[in-house]
Amino acid sequence: MGWHGEALIGFDLETTGTDVESDRIVTAALAGLEPDGRPAAARTWLIDPGVPIPAEAAAIHGITTAQAREHGAPAAAGVEGIVEAVAEILRSGRPLAIMNARYDLSLLDRECRRHGIAPLSARLGRAPGPVVDPLVLDKHVDRYRKGKRTLQALCEHYGVPLVGAHDAGADALAAARVARCIGRRHDTVGGLEPAALHDLQIRAAADQAASFQRYLRRTSDPRARVEQAWPLIPAQRDAAVPDAAVPGAPAPAVPVRSDAPLRPAAPGRPTEHSA
Repeated sequence: MGWHGEALIGFDLETTGTDVESDRIVTAALAGLEPDGRPAAARTWLIDPGVPIPAEAAAIHGITTAQAREHGAPAAAGVEGIVEAVAEILRSGRPLAIMNARYDLSLLDRECRRHGIAPLSARLGRAPGPVVDPLVLDKHVDRYRKGKRTLQALCEHYGVPLVGAHDAGADALAAARVARCIGRRHDTVGGLEPAALHDLQIRAAADQAASFQRYLRRTSDPRARVEQAWPLIPAQRDAAVPDAAVPGAPAPAVPVRSDAPLRPAAPGRPTEHSA
């Protein structure tokens, strides 16, 4: 039946902003989806990011600075819990559905390094995967469709319910459901094993990035740079926590260049994360 017919887990972060280098996690969720489509067990986190939550971000996900400070876990403890839970899933070889994975995984990586916590790549001893990214897959299977490709737009296109958009749990579950719909509709991705699907997305995202960068150079800013790394933007050396933080862990593989956002990205600032 393929990966899309098995249990699937979605992952999502809600944050203080959209810059993976400087913004912080506010909420996170891992939401399970049973083979028959029923929601399964979910894990959620509320974190005090240690910095004020901008009003613009609070208006989107509903968490204010006061709420996070009163009810949230300390940032380091929360980030440790999130990254280890994600690592546990990926160690098992099960795919993790993440809408615009390069945003969530890169921001999680920077939070780990900020707090002196072993990042995901160190815990795995390799680059993170297998990942199923509905954004990359949808562009791959329906390249010329016009319109937005936010999570809300993809839910509408694939007939997936999304109640409570920008709640991490709701968005994580919706990402898993959209990924499953894509797999069921398109044998070219649905028939692949998770590792092969991951590799296909690396190539597809690289093609998408290159195409969009050519478009930008023709139509707007010839100096525009489209961030291509997927599913993890490599950290700058001077900002990285040594991966030796995990005893005996080998250095992580260098992530392969890939995903293309729908508009130019400043260094370290992914786009198309909004749900």
